[in-house]
Amino acid sequence: MADMLPESWRGVLGEELAKPYVKELVDFVEQERARGPVYPPREEVFAALEATPYDQVKVLILGQDPYHGAGQGHGLCFSVRPGVRTPPSLRNIYKEMKDELGLPVPDNGYLMPWARQGVLLLNAVLTVREGEANSHKGKGWEKVTDAVIRAVAARPDPAVFVLWGNYAKKKLPLIDEERHTVVQGAHPSPLSAKKFFGSRPFTQINEAVAAQGHTPIDWRIPDLG
Repeated sequence: MADMLPESWRGVLGEELAKPYVKELVDFVEQERARGPVYPPREEVFAALEATPYDQVKVLILGQDPYHGAGQGHGLCFSVRPGVRTPPSLRNIYKEMKDELGLPVPDNGYLMPWARQGVLLLNAVLTVREGEANSHKGKGWEKVTDAVIRAVAARPDPAVFVLWGNYAKKKLPLIDEERHTVVQGAHPSPLSAKKFFGSRPFTQINEAVAAQGHTPIDWRIPDLG
């Protein structure tokens, strides 16, 4: 698996991926792929790390596991490919973005413009069986992505960690809150959106990013028409 890692992450994650559990994880995912569709495709499992190099992470947004609908999950949490309908959680994120920042709701759910500005869109579990949410939970991915969180938290350069929902908030012990900023809130899913709306996460994130000496994120997602 280490050879699938983008170069900028190999130095900080190579040791983790050499541990024995990783072979079992790889074997499990390959068996799942032999049985039926698994998302994202093999070449996009580390797409979030590919899009946002280690030394360029300003913000880490943590999701749970990939979207499990056909053609949805492509390796960035909350994001879908161009041409795929915007899922409910992302629609709620866009609604908050519009209400809070006055930005238009885009015609797509492709969040690559955020990733390219230093927003690491990381899922805690990096693969999923088609049609079955959380089907790859507890197989080892959480150890890999905990190592990603620890690696970002260990850098001298501070970052902003965004933990939406109780699942994400469990990762708080991995982060030194004296050096980094943590933005917590309700999950944007329809089940908890009432608490998410009005939480003003984008303003909190950008204020922290600016205070850390970095250029704030332009949250606008261009229409793809």
